[in-house]
Amino acid sequence: MHAIWRTGVLGVVVMLGVVLGAGTGRVSTQAGDARSGTWKLNVAKSTYRPGPPPQRLTLHIVASPQGEQVTAEGVTAAGTPTMLQYTAHFDGKDYPLTGSQNADTISLKRIDAWTTERRDKKGEKVVLTSTRLVSEDGKTMTVTVQGTNAEGQAVDNVQIWEKP
Repeated sequence: MHAIWRTGVLGVVVMLGVVLGAGTGRVSTQAGDARSGTWKLNVAKSTYRPGPPPQRLTLHIVASPQGEQVTAEGVTAAGTPTMLQYTAHFDGKDYPLTGSQNADTISLKRIDAWTTERRDKKGEKVVLTSTRLVSEDGKTMTVTVQGTNAEGQAVDNVQIWEKP
């Protein structure tokens, strides 16, 4: 009887380990940042006011709990190659932005696990505000962009990004 009890306890301990291990795997997957990775702009599903939209645009995001490192590479509607880069923390402070005609710094704020806000500034003036929402499955990101472009026109864009 004593041997049966030990085997039963061992079985419960093993089963508990399997259950906890499975739960831990799920938690660590959820804890991974859905922003990380490569994103491609779906031009057909996106709205650009004023237009025209770029021919193509790809985002490479390396996310961390404190912030992110981003490189955006693409081709404008006129066929000109573009590259924009920044590394910033979610602390609301200004960080250098390279490759933009419209802004020279950005600041980031994390709203929740799925949502972030980016403010592009020219000098001290905020020229664009982008709110980024990643879907729960981590496959789609919707970015709303509002403000003023380099030509002084009002911007009201909705970009749909997808992971390839």
